[in-house]
Amino acid sequence: MGSEKQAILDAEGLQALLTALKARGYRVIGPTLSDQAVIYDDIETLDELPRGWRDEQDGGHYRLVESGEDRFFDFVVGPQSWKKFLHPPQQTLWRARREGEAVTVTPEPAEPERFAFIGVRSCEIHAIAIQDRVLIEGPHADPHYRARRQDNFIVAVNCARAAGTCFCASMNTGPKAESGFDLALTEIDGPEGPLFVAESASAAGEDLLGELPRRPATPEEVAAGTAAVAATARSMGREMPAEDLRDLLLRNLEHPRWEEVAERCLTCANCTMVCPTCFCTSVEDASDLTGQETSRSRRWDSCFTLDYSYIHGGSVRSSTQSRYRQWMTHKLATWHDQFDSSGCVGCGRCITWCPVGIDITEEVRAIRDSERDPVSES
Repeated sequence: MGSEKQAILDAEGLQALLTALKARGYRVIGPTLSDQAVIYDDIETLDELPRGWRDEQDGGHYRLVESGEDRFFDFVVGPQSWKKFLHPPQQTLWRARREGEAVTVTPEPAEPERFAFIGVRSCEIHAIAIQDRVLIEGPHADPHYRARRQDNFIVAVNCARAAGTCFCASMNTGPKAESGFDLALTEIDGPEGPLFVAESASAAGEDLLGELPRRPATPEEVAAGTAAVAATARSMGREMPAEDLRDLLLRNLEHPRWEEVAERCLTCANCTMVCPTCFCTSVEDASDLTGQETSRSRRWDSCFTLDYSYIHGGSVRSSTQSRYRQWMTHKLATWHDQFDSSGCVGCGRCITWCPVGIDITEEVRAIRDSERDPVSES
């Protein structure tokens, strides 16, 4: 059979997809269940997917519940993002060894790894594109990120439901994947189990789809997939205000709302650790007990930590208020100046995983509404 623009895969076809990617030498990563959450890990069979599970998300709340539905991708996003693999939490940069008076410094090689990501949501595809701009498209490319990113195969899944903290529709980053993937799947209900409307968007995706057991999608099946995604867009749990956020925030740097949110914020850095676009790092040096060998490593850090802005004499941002303001204004305002886009993709993770349920959309709305009704802030 030749490949079709839109084809139908059943569970057998989905398993064939995983097997074919493995046979091509990819390390296949997909959603699985661990520690009562959906995480991304190595998978080989459909049995490892969170079939029949759904997530409940709200401010400071995440729970997995059995859905009662025979569906593979009925959840949205968990605490991890694909950044874990492309820009890992810890990376050795170089090693040094002393032999007598001579010191040899050896950079850590940037070793490529062929990843195949299964179940990538549209917001996450946008997040990967943002990290591409930050880490490899500027004048100082990160060789380790570039090595991991250069030969990925991305299987997107269009969202058939939204979590309570999703707001991708208002950020124009979902729920349907439009580009940046090789294959996209939309899960629909079939008479004998879940079906997937599959669409290729690259030569590699078209080639792989052509090898899988499939059949052409009927107009009714295509319409069912389209309707499911459209319903998801209408059912977002949150919405980011549509104003020019850059100008709104930058003209309100001394707004009393920053102090109000600081009274709740724990500066725990959860929001930055789960964010799929945050890229702040620090470096650490370590040596052995003999003093013969040492190494330097990079690790994820956060603008919420007191030490992150430390310079000689103290921290630039010593207050909780200043650190929350730095995070939010960078994410939604000055990111545009640096990288020509917002740093937020509307995935809602920062809301879900904030222990006190601070909501970035609520904070923006409060500042916007105070300009419309100044009396409310007096």
